[in-house]
Amino acid sequence: MSNPVSFEDLSLADGELFHDYKGVAYTMPEPLAPLADTHGHLTSFRELDPAVTLVRAALAGVRLLVVPIDPIDDVPRRWGSVSELLSWLDEQVERARAGLAACAEHGFVPPAFEGYDAPDLLDNVRIVAGAHPYGAEKFDDDVMARLRELLASPRCVGVGEFGLDYGPSSTVPYPVQEEVFRAHLRLAGELGLPVQLHIRDAANDVRCGAHRDAARILEEEGVPEAGCDLHCFTSGIKVLESFTRLDCRIAFGGAVTFMRSDDIREAATFCAERYLLTETDSPYMAPVPLRGAECEPAMVGFTAATVADVREKGGRGSRQETYDALWRNACALFAR
Repeated sequence: MSNPVSFEDLSLADGELFHDYKGVAYTMPEPLAPLADTHGHLTSFRELDPAVTLVRAALAGVRLLVVPIDPIDDVPRRWGSVSELLSWLDEQVERARAGLAACAEHGFVPPAFEGYDAPDLLDNVRIVAGAHPYGAEKFDDDVMARLRELLASPRCVGVGEFGLDYGPSSTVPYPVQEEVFRAHLRLAGELGLPVQLHIRDAANDVRCGAHRDAARILEEEGVPEAGCDLHCFTSGIKVLESFTRLDCRIAFGGAVTFMRSDDIREAATFCAERYLLTETDSPYMAPVPLRGAECEPAMVGFTAATVADVREKGGRGSRQETYDALWRNACALFAR
């Protein structure tokens, strides 16, 4: 094992988990229930140490982290094999365990949640596995074999992220993306696993509706009985309703906190409680007040607080009820 996380790695001298580049501290909102980051790319940090982010997440009250793994982008581009990647993930958890013990010696421990049957985070780091639509043209028998190997891991709780991306960065033809989308749905049905979808519309062409096409494919193939999570929701009520009517969960990330995201906050306000989820999409899209920083799983606390606040202000239940729903829904979908 490489060096364990030390107390000094956390910069906790003032008791705060987060500081900006000038050293100004930002106090985490107090979580009213265990927190879940249902989509955090632990494999993709540019500057942060993954094990340090696990310690910080535990101290913030996160009790479930779901890490998406890509059988094209992660293996073999970053790790030579599935077993190497999974061993690396095990190592990060053990490094974090040592760091959390060091924090405890200085009086810093994860918050307790009385009345909740919530495992410790480091016993609840899970994975989903799937090919991002950017890699759909490379999806072949070898990729499927790696995908199946990942899905056989004891950490695995679902298939994803996969889907449709019609955005400006995608060069994969739409029919190829659709074929791979259907292959993932069928695999999830075969294995009895939930799915996690990546759906992005074309920026300036209403004829190229990835959400519209994804809803059609789900209707034709059937939503897996184990469930469906629309990851990184950045749309409004109309899109939300087209997926909730298919019994899909909706995962809100840092974008719900952005100043100009009134449509996302409206969707979070009126989303039926049973469909609510939170995520970070680390290392991307850090929430306010840390926007511009490299996002990490602990920051889901800011997102959960925003969702709870707008729902209470909109008369959709108390903050406590929203926090409870966010935890309950994440466990129902991803606890295996």
